[in-house]
Amino acid sequence: MLKEGAAAGDGTPAPRARPGSGAAARLEAPAVLLLGPARSAASGVATHINQLFGSALSKRFRLSQFQVGREGRGESRRATVVRLALSPLIFVVRLVRLRPRIVHINTSLDLKGYWRDLVYLAVAKALGCKVVYQIHGGALPAQFFPRSRLLTALLRHVLMWADVVVLLAKCEMTAYEQFAPRARLIRIANCVSIEQDRGPAPLNPTAVLTVGYVGRLTASKGILETIEAVRILRERGVEVRLTIAGAGEAMDAIRRSISAAGLATHVHLIGEVFAEAKREFWFQTDVLALPSYHEGLPYALLEAMAYGVVPVASPVGAIPDVMQDQVHGLLVPPRAPQAVAQALEQLAGDRLLLRRLSHAARERVVTHYSITRLADQFTELYRSLSIDAN
Repeated sequence: MLKEGAAAGDGTPAPRARPGSGAAARLEAPAVLLLGPARSAASGVATHINQLFGSALSKRFRLSQFQVGREGRGESRRATVVRLALSPLIFVVRLVRLRPRIVHINTSLDLKGYWRDLVYLAVAKALGCKVVYQIHGGALPAQFFPRSRLLTALLRHVLMWADVVVLLAKCEMTAYEQFAPRARLIRIANCVSIEQDRGPAPLNPTAVLTVGYVGRLTASKGILETIEAVRILRERGVEVRLTIAGAGEAMDAIRRSISAAGLATHVHLIGEVFAEAKREFWFQTDVLALPSYHEGLPYALLEAMAYGVVPVASPVGAIPDVMQDQVHGLLVPPRAPQAVAQALEQLAGDRLLLRRLSHAARERVVTHYSITRLADQFTELYRSLSIDAN
């Protein structure tokens, strides 16, 4: 219950490596401690951490993880309180034992995550670690503390205190450069592993258009607007099937919305999906519905496009960096179920368009968002910080 984070392995001592062996070289590599949710959690940050561990980066650096946050935990409120109280002390012990050269904090600019991770940032800096402060979406900095000049000044200092701040989107880079021009800012977009091509989108105009969503169930992802769009299309006589995969705080509201709209046979909740089940989900899906209110760079978008699933998404966060309207998918404004319905109706009625967008979406991700590029960029960043630390 009090275990705040585990290393990549099972905690048993590693065998002594022979001089000159690959294992010995790895033991001599700089240690990097990544902070984030459980790797089994259904969240974009957990996916990001898993991507780093699964990439060539793990062969170039000694990666380990310190788990923070509630995602991926099944704990009572009392256990949460105890964990939060003891977590900084456990973190100190972990730093002393591991002696990482770099602490990589994965956070988002929301109040809960900001204040929690500020403690870890302070501890890491006090113990002489270089800190990578990666922000996975949330509010823009100038809007974070709109009523407090003092807290706004503190945020600006925090951004400069970190050795480097990693951002996901071009619009975030512009906002952070204006807010904290003295901070070291870089942009490293998320990536996904490119596996297999499912082939072109089907051309059969009589087939029911399959629409999907994968991820955390929260209202800000536009799930309720997507359900309303399905209701609108049903009234128009356009048949689509929506499948929602995930878990989260909006589950009850989603169920009520499905029931109120009479869509029990048109909208299906299947819970969380991982590994082969997620791949099968994408193979059976024509369109990703992601009319979010705000985003960083959603892994669901990259995963869907990698499988040739056409996104219908809002132009928020890094989404416009990844896809162009009518080229890789369709862009719709947030909080606009009529616009979502119109986009889905267009794709249901034009399978040639669906196929063209499907090919372009996959090509976009294969060319620009591969895991190799991600590993190379973080390798360059970690190495530059390791040199600075010497």
